[in-house]
Amino acid sequence: MKLHELKSQEGSRKRRKRVGQGIAAGQGRTAGRGQKGQNARSGGGTRLYHQGGNLPFFRRLPFVRGQGFTPIHQTEYNEVNLDQLKGLKGEITPEKLAKANMLHDPEKPVVILGRGDVKTALTVRVHRISKIAQEKIQAAGGTVEIIELNG
Repeated sequence: MKLHELKSQEGSRKRRKRVGQGIAAGQGRTAGRGQKGQNARSGGGTRLYHQGGNLPFFRRLPFVRGQGFTPIHQTEYNEVNLDQLKGLKGEITPEKLAKANMLHDPEKPVVILGRGDVKTALTVRVHRISKIAQEKIQAAGGTVEIIELNG
């Protein structure tokens, strides 16, 4: 067998349907588009999400569009879990956490969350703390102080 003798598998290559080539071809005259109307014309058809005069679904939902609705006065926090505080000793403040590269944005306030355990007594001064995290720190002999948010 030579390269020029190779043939593709029977039925694997199908010719494209040529429409509008006369009545004998089976797809002549209207070429499978039916009689008149928007979809029979060249360039016809509707755009995506068209609903025939109804207000489109995505415009009926006020805040789901685009980027979504974000409350403008919402406070975003830097989240730090208890298991991330393992290497730190003494008083833990937002400044100390920023120095240790634990904060995404040092300008934002800090919240301590309760994932992980605390073995040593820690003094924690942050803007917010979850109840579970506070209980774990106090159970280890530490103290928690809440810093007031500015603004």
